Amino acid sequence: MTTVPLDSLPEVSVRRQTTSGRIALTLFALAIVALVAMPWWAKTGTIRMLLELCCYIAVAQMWNLLAGYAGLVSVGQQAFIGAAGYALFVLAQTFGVNPFLAIFLSLLVPAALAVPCYLLLHRLDGPYFAIGTWVVAEVFRLVSSNLTLVNAGAGMSLTVMKDYSAFERNVAMSLLCAVLTLVTTGGSYWFLRSRYGLALMAMRDNPVAAASQGVNVRRLRFGIYVAAAVGCGLAGAIYFMAQLRINPASAFDPMWSNVAIFIVMVGGIASIEGVLIGTLIYFVADRTFGEYGATYFVVLGILTVLVALYARSGTWGLISKRWDAPWFPIRRHLVIEGTAR
Repeated sequence: MTTVPLDSLPEVSVRRQTTSGRIALTLFALAIVALVAMPWWAKTGTIRMLLELCCYIAVAQMWNLLAGYAGLVSVGQQAFIGAAGYALFVLAQTFGVNPFLAIFLSLLVPAALAVPCYLLLHRLDGPYFAIGTWVVAEVFRLVSSNLTLVNAGAGMSLTVMKDYSAFERNVAMSLLCAVLTLVTTGGSYWFLRSRYGLALMAMRDNPVAAASQGVNVRRLRFGIYVAAAVGCGLAGAIYFMAQLRINPASAFDPMWSNVAIFIVMVGGIASIEGVLIGTLIYFVADRTFGEYGATYFVVLGILTVLVALYARSGTWGLISKRWDAPWFPIRRHLVIEGTAR
């Protein structure tokens, strides 16, 4: 057997960032700054439009973590969107809590509700889990429709917002948009680059093999489920604060999950870039063809099925096959010194 001196072995390093990733992070930081500065360059209508866009991105990012990495396909995330929205209205309108502070306090509700929900649902698998999440969301809707504290089916209005000027509301909405985007998109990127993200990707590829290597699959799935509930709750609280009105039909609307599924499937599952591309595709299509009603939704459904059948990696998957330039690189590459470009 021939031995090789250690000093003759090439030096290796782990590369985690790319040039495209650095450019994308710079653009992401500029986008956050632009969101914060919206009151000084955008009209109220534009701010509302961008707020809606940020909410779609947030909900889709949370669904992507659930289905794309944790293997938990949920069609009931509207349960936590509505729960946080109602918590905000109750805290601000009924108990007189500052509405901007109430947004963050309201996140305790989806976090608390997610724990028993997961303990109830985690024994289910595949389509049974998905159906279970939908049933839970419907239970939440029925309870809110008969609960006196939230004015039952009549819904609630956030009249306390009249105490703030239009400019103050725009500033608050802009800051909340930036926080929402930073927490959901930036937070997802940070998490996926951590050792927990590495465990999550291993679990996505093969849960049994990941468990055999020491990954606590149950605990990780539970943490992702609760985190996704809180992220969706933050999006719901911000969205309904901007709407100034909430009722059971809008709070627990299944369209929230439908939109998230469309965005992730068309954009590219298990990728942050895919969520951003899918959201832009949906948003442009909704603004352009939304007036066609039922026909428009049928077309979106057919498009989702076609992507699932013939382009499972979505739009981003097709792009990345041609150009290896990730915007949010999370893979680790072993580089031999002197060969890296």
